[in-house]
Amino acid sequence: MTSLWQTSLTEANPAAWAPRPMLPGDASADVAIVGAGLTGIWTAYYLHELDPSLRIVLLDAHLAGFGASGRNGGWLSALLPMGLDTMAATHGRDAAVRLQRLMFESVDEVLARSAQHGIDCHAAKGGTISAARSQPQLARLRAEIEHVRSWGFGDDDYRLLDAEGAAEHMRPTRLLGASYTPHCAAVHPARLVRGMAEVIERRGAVIHERTPVERIDGTTLHTPAGRVRASMVVRATEAFTATLPGHRRDIAPVYSLMIATEPLPAEVFDDIGLDARQTFNDTRRMVIYGQRTADDRIAFGGRGAPYHFGSRIRPGHDLHAGVHASLEETLRDMFPVLGDARITHRWGGPVGIPRDWYASVGFDPVTGHAWAGGYVGDGLTTTNLAGRTLAHLITGTDSELTSMPWVNHRSPRWEPEPLRWLGINSMVKLPSGADAHEERTGQPERWRSAILDRVLGH
Repeated sequence: MTSLWQTSLTEANPAAWAPRPMLPGDASADVAIVGAGLTGIWTAYYLHELDPSLRIVLLDAHLAGFGASGRNGGWLSALLPMGLDTMAATHGRDAAVRLQRLMFESVDEVLARSAQHGIDCHAAKGGTISAARSQPQLARLRAEIEHVRSWGFGDDDYRLLDAEGAAEHMRPTRLLGASYTPHCAAVHPARLVRGMAEVIERRGAVIHERTPVERIDGTTLHTPAGRVRASMVVRATEAFTATLPGHRRDIAPVYSLMIATEPLPAEVFDDIGLDARQTFNDTRRMVIYGQRTADDRIAFGGRGAPYHFGSRIRPGHDLHAGVHASLEETLRDMFPVLGDARITHRWGGPVGIPRDWYASVGFDPVTGHAWAGGYVGDGLTTTNLAGRTLAHLITGTDSELTSMPWVNHRSPRWEPEPLRWLGINSMVKLPSGADAHEERTGQPERWRSAILDRVLGH
């Protein structure tokens, strides 16, 4: 357990990560869920609300919250990996806007449910500040705000700030301006996922940890400990989907890495800002993300780690000396006031990326198979909306959730190896090349950015 979230939760409660019993043998259920991360947990939670009589079993190869749900950046954001234009192209403008507004509402839904059940996940809804620290970054921010304005979103949702207004939120070096959205909260993700796991257990769901599903045969799950026969199966495996037979090319596991500082004195934040614990980044092409934690650390992450041949997922891939060093360099460049503050935690993990960068949730009543995932690292809130949607689909509940653009969307499969390895790792390098060009010339980078925008659908 090397992540800040796992170690800090264990320090506060040594039993917090105690493993639950493995599957003891053959079992049956109405709904069997593969994966006890937030997708699986929220699905079980809302299924119970709609039909408390359902027998629900969750199986996880490791521990509930072991994957991205428990070690992410702690952004309870309204971000979707697919753009408004992409959704509107197939489902129309109104549906695209409504799904985005459902994401806004889902941020508050997670906060309300965690508070309802007494889960102290260190939540602070301070929004997100995205800084522009160069002229190309500022031009991108202006274009982004102009774009969302064309979709009917006003200052209450997204706001462009000049340097003075941006400094009221955060004061990195070379600050030229920023965008701000209130639709995000900083949370301690491990506290959230482990807390919600206990909630669904109290409601009658059964979680078996250390029970890998080796094969899904119809609606029967095969594990080393026995079989689980169910009426319906939910695949909630996100980046780990690639480990299931027949699904290796459905989702590509690409690593995102993080660091955390030691607790920082008050005078450091007098310089930095983040008084409301705003989540933050800047608008370079390489994704970065940070938050001020409840104990006054900075938890900071980003992309740039390589994709591993054959969609391999291994503990050793959670660490990458070059990427972790780059994250530390970036953080100290943004906030020189950090001085020689120690980096106390370095960790990482895979995020699930579909071929078209389009998250999906779906259910086939003929086969009894349901799924959700492909969040591309924006899953902390999206899992909640996915779980609610799956619960409505599985129970046949008529609601607007079941007609949103991502429902029953089928992403194309990734290319076979070695094309997958070559293509993804080429994409991994494009953002850093674009950023280096802009840093060197002070001018917007064109061709790499055009490729990225086309692939990402933004």
